[in-house]
Amino acid sequence: MTIYYFAYGSNMNPARMASRGMRYRRSVAGFLEGWTLAFNKRANGRDGRAYANIVEDAGGGVEGVLYELVDAGEIARMDPFEGHPERYRRHAMTVRAGEGPIDTWVYIANEHWQSDTVLPERWYLNHLLSGRPWLSEEYYRWLLATECWPDATGPARG
Repeated sequence: MTIYYFAYGSNMNPARMASRGMRYRRSVAGFLEGWTLAFNKRANGRDGRAYANIVEDAGGGVEGVLYELVDAGEIARMDPFEGHPERYRRHAMTVRAGEGPIDTWVYIANEHWQSDTVLPERWYLNHLLSGRPWLSEEYYRWLLATECWPDATGPARG
């Protein structure tokens, strides 16, 4: 049985996946319909900081990286990094790829960890930008324009 993991956040960076010990056979571009990327997951112990999450949006779509994992047990390696099941929960969803629909695991932040008053830090956003080979130019530019904390003193406001 082939198992996939859909990364829409910092795990789009293959180096981050490697540092977390995730083993996969290949990676392909994926698109999750009916959802939108949001930086609304509160960072544990980092006031005002956000991590990536997805929220339901009938007209939305999230681009990311589909990793074909080496075996079914491999996804459990990711659980501690995602704070599963306390911070994020793992959900079985279908993501569209060039070869058609693929059933995959996707992490979604639990509601009590969400906030509309947080922003990602630039170092974190850079992990997402590392996913450029799998992203459309439009989506990459949208990510690039994401408002971030400029430094340790507070968020940028425009």
